[in-house]
Amino acid sequence: MFESVGALAGGPWIYAVVAVSVLLDVFLPVLPSGVLVITAGTAAAAGSGAATGRVPHEVPDILALILSAATASVLGDLVAYRLAWRGGERLDRAIARSRRLTTAQERLGEALARGGGALVVLARFAPAGRSVVSFCAGAAHRRARDFLPWSALAGLSWAAYSVALGYYGAQWLGATWLATGVSVTALFAAGAAAGYLMRRRPVS
Repeated sequence: MFESVGALAGGPWIYAVVAVSVLLDVFLPVLPSGVLVITAGTAAAAGSGAATGRVPHEVPDILALILSAATASVLGDLVAYRLAWRGGERLDRAIARSRRLTTAQERLGEALARGGGALVVLARFAPAGRSVVSFCAGAAHRRARDFLPWSALAGLSWAAYSVALGYYGAQWLGATWLATGVSVTALFAAGAAAGYLMRRRPVS
């Protein structure tokens, strides 16, 4: 089964599919972009022979997958940031009505003001955290030079982690749906841990 997945993922279009999914999930957090990135990483291991011991065929390049996912993540953050920056009073009122968004905006402002951005990195792993942080940074008119470097680090960390989960999961458990399931569970566990840390205390 995974030989077929690996063959389908072998074309250059897989990078575009990954990039579009990752870019859009800042607006639609329900998109399974993380699952897609993990599956592509698993297919790379399956098709390359790393997990099967067979002759390699055309498969996604691991570094290209990481770079396409990370770049799309930063671009999505930037688009959300700029839209929120220009959102005006209407967006400000929408944020004010949400206790969660108001708290996130305050904590993000404090973190960036202290010169730290670990909150941005944590939020990239937490469910919908990327969306909240990107929109709040723009709505609060935080400087791009304070936000975007942390967004880039967050996107690269998330992309590398997701691809590695798929690739090494296939190596350790074989190119099976079990490997993908374990990898996806590990991604969700990282998201739950990030969400917990964001709620527990301020992040420097």
